[in-house]
Amino acid sequence: MRVALIHDYLNQYGGAERVLEALHDLFPDAPVFTSIYDPATMPAVFRTWDIRASWMQRLPAWRRLFRAYVLLYPLAFESFDLSAYDVLISSSSAFAKGVIPRPDALHICYCHTPMRFAWRTSDYLAREAFGATQRAALALPLVLLRMWDVLSAQRVDAFIANSRVVAQRIWRYYRRKAAIIPPPVDLPPWRETPPGAYFLAGGRLIPYKRLDLAVRACTRLRLPLKIFGDGRDRARLQAMAGPTITFLGRVSEAERHALFAGCRAFIFPGEEDFGIAPLEAMAAGRPVIAYAAGGALETVVEGVTGRFFHQQTAEDVMDAIAATLTERYDACAIRRHAEQFGRETFLERMRLLIEDIIERSER
Repeated sequence: MRVALIHDYLNQYGGAERVLEALHDLFPDAPVFTSIYDPATMPAVFRTWDIRASWMQRLPAWRRLFRAYVLLYPLAFESFDLSAYDVLISSSSAFAKGVIPRPDALHICYCHTPMRFAWRTSDYLAREAFGATQRAALALPLVLLRMWDVLSAQRVDAFIANSRVVAQRIWRYYRRKAAIIPPPVDLPPWRETPPGAYFLAGGRLIPYKRLDLAVRACTRLRLPLKIFGDGRDRARLQAMAGPTITFLGRVSEAERHALFAGCRAFIFPGEEDFGIAPLEAMAAGRPVIAYAAGGALETVVEGVTGRFFHQQTAEDVMDAIAATLTERYDACAIRRHAEQFGRETFLERMRLLIEDIIERSER
């Protein structure tokens, strides 16, 4: 059977792209269809893949204006000719699931979330600091996107969600059931070492990650905080940061693992659909201070692998950090917990489920 992989966009590297890497490991000969592809932002290994970007790659200033072209993404994915492929596997949090399969082809969607900006619009617009004029201008386009999103979901034969909360959203918005397979987490070799003195946060520096809470909390507590990653929110975060906050920018995988291993705890202040970074910290034996919402509820075990805070305020984060300073955690127990989410486990679960879906479709 000929397999094709479809992914929303390849212009930033995060958890969704790690899932795509794992799917590509399962199907190394499969081409990857995507809207736009910026090799400079992706790991070097992506340049060895067969990646086929849409006509959006030829739009003016697409690297800078890719969000402004939001209404074109459905057209881009529907324009792909996928008639040569028997099985389509989309990795989608927005548009990739909207491809049009051949009538007798099978479409399996690994859904990171139904498109956040269409269905959780108020939260999204508030976090992105849109003004009244921008909100008014987006009202009709968002209605159209919601209509297309529901319609395109019917082209999917089977949904796989990355967490229980995403499976609930898939049912609410699409009225479709979804199997649940958590995304893969890299498990580098590990040995127990004493925790360091600094706290750690990071990833893509964009507003909805709420890294401002970690910055404000550690600034006010005068505790060292290291932040890895880059993004459009970096300037704002640096402007509010005190002298104990260090911005590291983009780091290599080896540097990232070293940062996790050397921190006292990882701070995860946003609401994520799943969130791989907390499990990367746990793989290094370090506890996580997380906002009690979204995927963190499925990965952080209170009192064992970390602790929760329940309001997204700097004060709540400060209280959680202060409590962590007096607590003792078993690094071996934290590592064992993370091993349940390892890459090999993900690959095996995905392989078995995809085989089962294909087998049932042929009956």
